Amino acid sequence: MNILVADCGATKADWYVSGGIHVRTDGINMAHTPPERVKEIIADAAQKLGSDIGEVHFFAAGAIGAPPVDFQEFFPNATIEYASDLYAVARAVCGHNPGIAAIVGTGANTCQWDGEKISKQFRSGGYILGDEGSGAVLGRQFIADHIKGLVPQSLADEFWKRFQLDYAAIVKAVYASPAPARFLGGLAPFLVDHYEKEEYARGLIDNNFRGFFSRAVTRYDALPLGIAGSFGYACRDIIRRIGEEEFGVRFTTILPSPLEGLKTYYGL
Repeated sequence: MNILVADCGATKADWYVSGGIHVRTDGINMAHTPPERVKEIIADAAQKLGSDIGEVHFFAAGAIGAPPVDFQEFFPNATIEYASDLYAVARAVCGHNPGIAAIVGTGANTCQWDGEKISKQFRSGGYILGDEGSGAVLGRQFIADHIKGLVPQSLADEFWKRFQLDYAAIVKAVYASPAPARFLGGLAPFLVDHYEKEEYARGLIDNNFRGFFSRAVTRYDALPLGIAGSFGYACRDIIRRIGEEEFGVRFTTILPSPLEGLKTYYGL
């Protein structure tokens, strides 16, 4: 029987079965994605992954308490582990060694890992109450400035050319869409593209990561930091510079996703 590892972020989900089957689906946030949609995504993945699965390790953003769906319905012959995506990242970047693990993607989250379990955690709070360092928070800060006319005109003009979002469309995307964090996080690459030539974009990005280090990372013991997440990986040089020079952080690795580290952890 095969082992399945599922790493589900808010934007995308990677499903990997020992033997080399890799499926990518829409993301899942267990705190926000409606249960019917969660079922649709899992059913789609299960159909592509095959039935010879005896062990499932399912990690998802927003996984708190009991799962909202019955995984046995989709994987009837498997034992199930259900945990937050922070466990996936900790195992991927720390393995069996103590350290600090962080997700830096559409959302952001951190913990201290003792080599086997999370030993300390300061809650992320999500993109409204926290998530400093994330793509969604960067997008939220930019949009808040944009609608108040605080973005330099040259950058505002480029934003309009690329996205053509007026005030009504922005409000609808933030307050009436099923995935506002995904929308806000989708604006982050635009700002990263302007990091070198726009002082405003550079300041916004740098301060977003300063908040990540000061409000989350440096509150843990002085252990090396490992990061996984597409946004963090895209900004890895910026993160390393600010972390090392301004906060004295030591780094282990920065991965685009936890999947490669999880393959090693589970021997897949």
